[in-house]
Amino acid sequence: MTYLSRLALNPRSREVRRDLADCQQLHRTIMSAFPQAGDGEPARERFGVLYRLDADRAENAFLLVQSRAEPDWSRLSSGYLLDEAALKQIDRVFDLLAAERAFIFRLRANPTRKIGTRSGPDGKRNNGTRVELHGEEEWIAWLKRKGEQHGFRLVAVRASPSVADARAAGRQTLTGSKPVGDASRRLTFFSVLFEGRLVITDAVLFQSALADGIGPGKAYGMGLLSLAPARAAAGV
Repeated sequence: MTYLSRLALNPRSREVRRDLADCQQLHRTIMSAFPQAGDGEPARERFGVLYRLDADRAENAFLLVQSRAEPDWSRLSSGYLLDEAALKQIDRVFDLLAAERAFIFRLRANPTRKIGTRSGPDGKRNNGTRVELHGEEEWIAWLKRKGEQHGFRLVAVRASPSVADARAAGRQTLTGSKPVGDASRRLTFFSVLFEGRLVITDAVLFQSALADGIGPGKAYGMGLLSLAPARAAAGV
């Protein structure tokens, strides 16, 4: 099963304000609705959890959360949500995936490239460092490459270095801190919002992208690909 949750966040909640200021804490809060994996595998990967912070036209922040396990949002603190979480199964979406089908899409992603991946004197390949890409041309070129890898081609796209909600979700850089032993590691993610139309070229590859996400930073709100039938694209 694949589930999609929509969570309307309460801007007056102290916990919400805390989470919006710290991407690691937001990750923890979302994962609190799922069981522990129990065998060393990260729970986010085990349960296929992807999420995106968005906003409605009134600039109210909400979260979209996709998962392969049914979440229990009653575990959130009292007052965290404005309304009861909306939850539905979306397996039927996967049944619509076929080559040459067109959809409108939304994707918040972390467009980067790796540098310094050469092999060292010992023959081991360095994992390298991710660096941000800059400007709409580079961002769209990155997404085109991802499309080739994940079974889709872009028909029309626009890219913006922020999401819609100026109050809560509009920061183009997400920050936080992650505990590492007795210390902590600073987290910084540059995010770009892609919106437009795509056409599926390989249904199997595209289904994997829809289930597993696109690009790095998936634990921190990147990579969730949202779809709607292309006929509904009049306003995009």
